[in-house]
Amino acid sequence: MPHPAASPAEVELRRLLDIMARLRDPVTGCAWDHVQTFDTIAPYTIEEAYEVADAIATRDFTALPDELGDLLFQVVFHARMAEEEGRFDFAEVTRQIADKMVRRHPHVFGDAAVRDAETQTAAWEVQKIAERAAKQQTGTLDGVPTALPALIRAVKLTRRAAHIGFDWDSVEQVLAKLDEEIRELRDELPAADPARLQDEVGDLLFVLANLARKLKLDPETCLRHANEKFARRFNAMEAKFTAEGRSLSELSLERMEAGWQDVKTQERTARS
Repeated sequence: MPHPAASPAEVELRRLLDIMARLRDPVTGCAWDHVQTFDTIAPYTIEEAYEVADAIATRDFTALPDELGDLLFQVVFHARMAEEEGRFDFAEVTRQIADKMVRRHPHVFGDAAVRDAETQTAAWEVQKIAERAAKQQTGTLDGVPTALPALIRAVKLTRRAAHIGFDWDSVEQVLAKLDEEIRELRDELPAADPARLQDEVGDLLFVLANLARKLKLDPETCLRHANEKFARRFNAMEAKFTAEGRSLSELSLERMEAGWQDVKTQERTARS
């Protein structure tokens, strides 16, 4: 019986794997690609993931295929290095994620009853606990990667703790804790001990991450939105003064603040 023709996706994936193998060839490959290691490539992997997120955030769907391709290439790169060391190959990577998705969706691939999104999320967490136990990760916080961005890791740590009941009951309690941390930070300001200030600012940020979690918000997305809003308003303020022939460096803080408030007023007017 003839084999079915490979799909375009299968053809292109095979081509990408072959390209990666050629790049890593110690004789005929690329000198840069050949000397890379898991450690040297890992930062690029993180960077590419952020570039995917940026294309999505800016709704640049023209750039998104290219950014997703860059991220896929990182997976292929790691898999190729592992294959060369006899650890695993790309097929093992795809097998494990496929098996995991089937295992975590018994309502789709098995006999379990259909669940709503909330119930499925709870079941997903139970499944992940079982998977961690199988890896002998028995502690509640085991397996939360230390290399995650700090705000993301804070949410994951506190979400894990919340699953066993170590959590505030309400948003109001988180806000009360936030007030407490602000007071503690104020108390440390006169001494200006860098280590103590770092500790208190860290506590403040940690509680803010908890607040976002309790409000069902992603703190990274919240901060990214705030960053973009600040940049948008600052650029508009600067453009306003530049059009008047004035440089920000020659203006007083009070004058810049007035320009900032003008920009905010214009934004509110445009939205209304």
